[in-house]
Amino acid sequence: MAEISTIARPYAKGLYQALEDRHASVEEHKAALEAVEKISKVIAMPEIAQVFGDPKLSSEQIIDLIHSVLPESETPKEVNNLLSVVLKNGRIAAWSSIADDYRQLINSAEGIAEAYIESAFEMSSSEIEDLLKALARHFPNKKLVPHVTINRDLIGGVRIRVGDQVLDGSISARLEQMKTALTA
Repeated sequence: MAEISTIARPYAKGLYQALEDRHASVEEHKAALEAVEKISKVIAMPEIAQVFGDPKLSSEQIIDLIHSVLPESETPKEVNNLLSVVLKNGRIAAWSSIADDYRQLINSAEGIAEAYIESAFEMSSSEIEDLLKALARHFPNKKLVPHVTINRDLIGGVRIRVGDQVLDGSISARLEQMKTALTA
């Protein structure tokens, strides 16, 4: 079976292109992303997830079920079309990856990069700002948006992921490097 991210990428690009073809604004792209993320939450609900394999239900009935659970908001027609195609192709398991890939496409178009920062300890807002300033040299022309989590297994330091680049300055990574060097 193909990797989920490999499956998701063309769907996300298709949604992005469909909105671009009608000259959608940044706000319309963000509204579509919000709708995709809301659908992700509904799909993850155990009572909804169990209906995806039911051969008695058509994709239209499943879409109606998903929309009945969604909070009152209008879902863009492009998102509804995408949901229909994904369901008909039996790729609903890739929906959250589609949402992630679509978010990356929007961020890329806006010059935004999400910085996932893992720290061994709580970081103050000034420490995060200082870290972002240092990271700006590595990622010029990008506005970095931090997502900070605590990971006590790092022992100390930070591990940062921006896109497919990882900067690991954690003590656990240094210890692993020392272990490898000593056993080689």
